[in-house]
Amino acid sequence: MEAVKGPVLVISTIADQIARTVEGMSDTLSAPFTDPVIRLGVTGLSRAGKTVFITSLVANLMDRGRMPQLEAAATGAIRTAYLQPQPDDTVPRFNFEAYLSQLTAPEPSWPNGTRQISELRLSMRVQPSGLLAGISGPRTVHIDIVDYPGEWLLDLGLLDQTYAEWSEAALARAKGRPGGDDYVALVAGVDPTVPLDEPEALVLAERFTAHLQEAREAGFSDCSPGRFLLPGDLAGSPVLTFAPLPTTRYPRGSLGREFERRFESYKRNIVRPFFRDHFAKIDRQIVLVDVLGAIHAGPVALDDLRSAMARILGAFRPGRNAFLTRIFQGRQVEKILFAATKADHLHHSQHPQLTAITEALLREAKDRADFAGAQTAAMSVAALRTTVEETVDHKDGSLDVVRGRLLDTNKQAAFYPGKLPDDPAHLLTPAREGSDTWLDADYSIMNFAPAPITRRPGDGPPHIRLDKAAQFLFGDRL
Repeated sequence: MEAVKGPVLVISTIADQIARTVEGMSDTLSAPFTDPVIRLGVTGLSRAGKTVFITSLVANLMDRGRMPQLEAAATGAIRTAYLQPQPDDTVPRFNFEAYLSQLTAPEPSWPNGTRQISELRLSMRVQPSGLLAGISGPRTVHIDIVDYPGEWLLDLGLLDQTYAEWSEAALARAKGRPGGDDYVALVAGVDPTVPLDEPEALVLAERFTAHLQEAREAGFSDCSPGRFLLPGDLAGSPVLTFAPLPTTRYPRGSLGREFERRFESYKRNIVRPFFRDHFAKIDRQIVLVDVLGAIHAGPVALDDLRSAMARILGAFRPGRNAFLTRIFQGRQVEKILFAATKADHLHHSQHPQLTAITEALLREAKDRADFAGAQTAAMSVAALRTTVEETVDHKDGSLDVVRGRLLDTNKQAAFYPGKLPDDPAHLLTPAREGSDTWLDADYSIMNFAPAPITRRPGDGPPHIRLDKAAQFLFGDRL
């Protein structure tokens, strides 16, 4: 069986590529005769606010009173917007109505985070502008919004790694992280060349998963493989029962050889289908980043976020969707927006600093996309505004603060997170150097609950720069 495994895999890969090429040609040739479709990917890492972002975006596109920076909304070109059944019957529907009900209830609450891929189609009747305005009636533009669990994104980087390369990197990354030193000490006493013992394999996988969970709770971003944290119906399966081991030559039937086989199975049966069926079909992309949370967690966590986002962007194929490009190479991401979320946790006077830090933090990833031809931008946003701004007296003078309802106590509180530096290097330099703490500042965060909302007819939920984000992502297509 080993002799035919390689050729069969190659033939299968070639056949899959041919099928995707034919599918891409068909989509391209029929595009002029069908309603235009924009596939918008919403991605990010844990607690970045993907679910709230999608819910508020859709609600504000359906009721556009708070969208003045979306040109088609400001000019009235969008006549109406409505939800339709999504085109892919095999993907769960994003539960927009339930999430909106939670956020706009008299006692609002945050919805649960993304645990699986989901999709939603929003269709808009748009009146063409320019030369076509007088001779053409309204046309329909579909926006297919695809929500990915952020933890799965980092798995795309595994496609270019062997088990030995991944093990070496994972063990090096674990050192100094919560639970990481314990796992490194555990595997130091493990002989990977001994015959496979399933109970031992399960213990190693569980201990490694516990380390990933602790690291994520502490604010670290690179906690892969992602399905270890969100296993779904794969919990307990062999494809998730492996962990990094010291690298050596593993004999047949050994613990190390079986972990190596399961790592390859994870890439083949989980990562590649996700990339092929969903991720690689995106036209426009927003990457949500909890920059404030990483700053609060410390320099090491901030640098971990920087490196994680650089690797995530390596999975994109940015460029322009030229006619021939789409025929021969398939879809490519045209626009990528890096959005620092929770801007409502800061007074607006500090938003420029947050945006500048985001741009600097993601410079490596952003330059890759710019070099390949994709349009990129960075901004600070809040998909749902939970605070109001105030200026309060302080012993050192007045302070610009935000006030909101605390999630844990349900009480109102004024909050000042600390002054962000005007020069992002004041944060990124100690982050790159691996400093344990910030030398001259202390940054804090609060967990705010969603505030009760009073909406006038035609208004969506309150936000910060959601309309500006929408204009960048798909305003040109409206």
